Amino acid sequence: MLFYNIGISLLRMVYWIAAWFNPKAKAFVEGRKHQIAKLTKTFFNEPAGKWVWIHCASLGEFEQGRPVIEALKLWDPSVRILLTFFSPSGYEVRKDYNLADAVFYLPWDTQKNAKWFAEKINPSLVIFVKYEFWYHYSSELHKKSIPLISISSIFRPDQIFFKSYGSLFRKMLGYFNHFFVQNKESVRLLQSIGFKNVSLCGDTRFDRVNQIIQQAEEIPVARLFKDGQKLMVIGSAWPEDMDVLFPFINENKNNLKFIIAPHEISEEFITSIEKSIEGKSVRFSKANGVALQEASVLIIDNIGMLSRLYRYGEFAFVGGAYKDGLHNILEAACYGIPIFFGNKRYQKYQEAVDLVLRGGAFEVGDFTELKSKYELMISHPETFLLACEVTKQYVLENLGATSRIVDYSKKFLD
Repeated sequence: MLFYNIGISLLRMVYWIAAWFNPKAKAFVEGRKHQIAKLTKTFFNEPAGKWVWIHCASLGEFEQGRPVIEALKLWDPSVRILLTFFSPSGYEVRKDYNLADAVFYLPWDTQKNAKWFAEKINPSLVIFVKYEFWYHYSSELHKKSIPLISISSIFRPDQIFFKSYGSLFRKMLGYFNHFFVQNKESVRLLQSIGFKNVSLCGDTRFDRVNQIIQQAEEIPVARLFKDGQKLMVIGSAWPEDMDVLFPFINENKNNLKFIIAPHEISEEFITSIEKSIEGKSVRFSKANGVALQEASVLIIDNIGMLSRLYRYGEFAFVGGAYKDGLHNILEAACYGIPIFFGNKRYQKYQEAVDLVLRGGAFEVGDFTELKSKYELMISHPETFLLACEVTKQYVLENLGATSRIVDYSKKFLD
């Protein structure tokens, strides 16, 4: 326990120092100032009711918690939602989320803060998403007999829970009422250290993404640009992804169209894309009045439409795996198309691993490998059709995690 508390203190110090140099760290520190006072004011003015506290590390975890929030509100609109984030990238984007009754940063995991949460907020149910495990919060909730569940979680053998020196963290797992995990390996690992309160449930993002797809509207500019031709959608691309893709785009500009949606839409990055492309390119913001059918590349210079763009593709390339980590491939998978991505940082994403093993997604190390795997599907249509069927079927198999979690949660809220 002493080492855990020291670790939390050191982490606070690291963020405090980094705040002098890093805007994200500064937002992290500033956002946590007087958090308990702000929470006290909020909950003093809020009417009593059934509170569900949902905690997410950042924006990606929010997308996993969101379907549960929406389903709970649909089941009982009187349920009140407290949403907390660890990271500014989640809080700043979703601090005005309309289905949450209160949105805050998670106060540091100290015994004092955790005890305040358990006693003053006294939620009817607490949900931690994916990798979120905090000792003092878990312990104090357990002392108050407040149910705590983990959803969309993944466990790996290299985590501290399964090490000889991880007894404190195994003890923390004992404070959870149930684990809704994404894969069989997680079930096996938890059972290997004595936990039977675990269900293979899958990832709630499948439900969320499928819902988005079903409700998505057409994008007329993209439809005109496609003009009935084969197309690859390049989603959430970083410079490292484009270094692999530029020679591929230039080599295939006459037989394949491309929609490029950069992860960051800075003028510098978009200009560099335009300069590196040999064929005609058009920015989405300047597409009106342009002969789109004549262009080979459409560059998306806005945020928010990527999930709708994949519908126009026969292929997808999803960025991030050459940099910090693979971005969301489920949006592409929902449309039943083959997916390419980098081979460096995708192994922690269960859906990516599964689809590679099944033949619906393809890791590529460089331009030569991308070219080879693409041409295999062009020369052998049965390979392309199999990949399409695999991605489509994979999504269908994994729908329903949200309803299973909500059905379990209802017993604490009725």
